[in-house]
Amino acid sequence: MSEHQSIKKCVAYCLAQSFDISELARVLSDSSLIRIIKSALLIENDESWSIVFAYGAVVHWNVSLEQQAKLHQLLLQHAENPMTAPEEDHFSFELDCPSTRIIEDHIEIESSDPILIFALSQGMAQSIKLASFETHAITTINNTSYIPKSLAENGTIKLSRNKIAKIRGQLFLTKSDIILNYDLLDTPDFFWEYPEYEAFYGITAKYLEIAPRTGVLSKKLETIHELFEMLADEQKHRHSTILEWIIIWLIAVEIGMMIFDKVF
Repeated sequence: MSEHQSIKKCVAYCLAQSFDISELARVLSDSSLIRIIKSALLIENDESWSIVFAYGAVVHWNVSLEQQAKLHQLLLQHAENPMTAPEEDHFSFELDCPSTRIIEDHIEIESSDPILIFALSQGMAQSIKLASFETHAITTINNTSYIPKSLAENGTIKLSRNKIAKIRGQLFLTKSDIILNYDLLDTPDFFWEYPEYEAFYGITAKYLEIAPRTGVLSKKLETIHELFEMLADEQKHRHSTILEWIIIWLIAVEIGMMIFDKVF
């Protein structure tokens, strides 16, 4: 076999917020060789592997586009909050190399050990999930960038109280969705039981810069939090202003009634 023929394709997708792994295992067990490993599914077929992670990511190794599409259709039937624009990342790989390493999106792997493949997939799945968080955070920040500009130029935010409440709700959902899943970006618990495979996870985690990207995402979350607080302050200010005017009008009406009584 030539070098060109031995190079295969690997692709990682983030398709949804989460998958129902137990239900997927039940459905797939009749037709595929599967293993459940720490809230993930390893689907094996000769020298092809698909690893499905509970947090909505899947990594395919040497899987045809037709088989990918067929599996994705099934995954989305058991998914929570499917993404309208799935994230994806592409690599090439070859097996039985002298050592395991990644160079310019090409992965050299020392054996076809499924657990080694699974360990590499952990970092790739985290990276693609992180990409979906990054996209969500950036989109939210871009869509609300006019708010601090309006406050700087006019001293107020020219939005109705209802609109401000809706934006605050969206900011809160974005922030809470990311924070609730933030632990997904830590070293997976899988490696407590398989410490000898952690170095392989480290190869993908380091290459895909998961740690520094997580730090940048944290800064974006701080920006979203500041926008949230800014809108909260604006709502409080408007509410207190309305109360002040109500009190002023009540006092004015009371003074008017006193004058009316004295005159008439």
